[in-house]
Amino acid sequence: MHVEPPVTASCPEDDTIPWYKTLTRYQWFVFIVCCLAWDMDCTDQQLFTLARRPAMVELVAKVQGSDPRLPAHKKEMERNAEGPTTDAEVIASQQNADIGEAAGHATSMFMLGWAIGGIAFGVMGDRVGRVKTLMLTIFLYSIFTGLSALSRSTFDFYVYRFLTGLGVGGVFAAAVTLLAETMPERARTIAIGLFQASSAIGNCAAAGISIGFGWAVKNDWFAGQQLFGTFELSTWRLMFLVGIVPGLLIVFIQLWLKEPEKWLAQKAAPGKKKGSYAELLGDPRYRKRAVFGLILALAGVIGLWGIGFFSPDLLSYVMNPRYEAQAKALQLTGVAAVNYVQWEKTLWSGITSLVQNIGAFFGIWMFSYASIVAGRRPTFAVFFVLAGLMTAVVFLFINSWSDIFWMIPLMGFFQLAIFGGYAIYFPELFPTRLRSTGTSFCYNVGRLIAAIGPAMLGFLTSSVFAAYPSPFPLRYAGVAMCSVFLLGLCALPFLPETKGKPLPE
Repeated sequence: MHVEPPVTASCPEDDTIPWYKTLTRYQWFVFIVCCLAWDMDCTDQQLFTLARRPAMVELVAKVQGSDPRLPAHKKEMERNAEGPTTDAEVIASQQNADIGEAAGHATSMFMLGWAIGGIAFGVMGDRVGRVKTLMLTIFLYSIFTGLSALSRSTFDFYVYRFLTGLGVGGVFAAAVTLLAETMPERARTIAIGLFQASSAIGNCAAAGISIGFGWAVKNDWFAGQQLFGTFELSTWRLMFLVGIVPGLLIVFIQLWLKEPEKWLAQKAAPGKKKGSYAELLGDPRYRKRAVFGLILALAGVIGLWGIGFFSPDLLSYVMNPRYEAQAKALQLTGVAAVNYVQWEKTLWSGITSLVQNIGAFFGIWMFSYASIVAGRRPTFAVFFVLAGLMTAVVFLFINSWSDIFWMIPLMGFFQLAIFGGYAIYFPELFPTRLRSTGTSFCYNVGRLIAAIGPAMLGFLTSSVFAAYPSPFPLRYAGVAMCSVFLLGLCALPFLPETKGKPLPE
């Protein structure tokens, strides 16, 4: 394969030429590789989102009748239900609470690793290079996603998710910075918006993998088979094994991808240190942008990972009685009934993810065009408000299969569109020598703080609202947390408008 040497523009800027015709073959190659790296990263994220609850159901310790928490929990349940509650119902309620709390902790550990890895690899991207950083991060998240399939307890599952997060966190800043510095000026906003919109493809791929493996398990394709002679094959373990595949992308990156000219010129130039947090936070101009960019990211990350990506869990709670009723109507009992219910949960969790990400694709695309016309800050403001409102509507009112097909896409449209804004906006806030560091600081330090989001949802679900009948604990917890989107509105007045401006040098 012949690839042209890297260039930053293929022709003079001409508004009559469509943006995609301003790209050289090499720029198209960079765009495709960055999209693949990010899409596979997002596949990994979504595999975790879909496999998280089944994994916790298997790995969380079973609540026993002697559990000292049960008497108090029973009293609280009876107070809310205004009537007697059986011991079996109390145990089931406490088990659900434990699973919800463990799912929150697993997500927080993933996000913690994501943040720490992103911060470290952001600096590495400015000092060592965008391409080398991208290679290392892909390798990390591929290996540890595969190892997650070997988890024996919640503890080692948390450890693997943390280590996976280290790699996942570094990909965004490396890929988006590489892309921003390679694209022609006029094509940059649309190309980066399309790059972020392509993440929906990765997320949909994860949903398809989940449904496919769920179907195979339902039909006993893996009955009696074990993974490495130790674990019984299950959908969630198979899903994590697929996460190893992105490691193959490293071969293509290593052979053909080159560092962008902007970074090479900055590396050769004497003067200020590259990838320096001391300069980023020491210079008043960049410190202000970094701090308020972080707050901007905090709102969207908590909104998505602390609320939005728990919508499959909510659907499992809401629809579980109906799945069980269907199994009973089909005269299924024992293992057959359990497998049927599990398949329905897997199927509809996958469908939920699919329609959410279809909405996300169009939302990110819409954000890209709106930010060109109206500006970055006004577009952020509108989407923060609508994301908060739509998320609250979903968690409070979703109650049937038909609701999935209009509520969930709208929530995905507004929630994930904000992330298209991050990809476009953050590289525009910092000069070349600090671009990867600054982008990663906003996105990943924000994620470090945002790691409390899933844990807070888990706490609200398992403690504050735990005594309400299922699924109200998760409903009320999700609605309570929607106020986080207001943080984004608070940050916008302190950030510059970058519409129509070149990348700062």
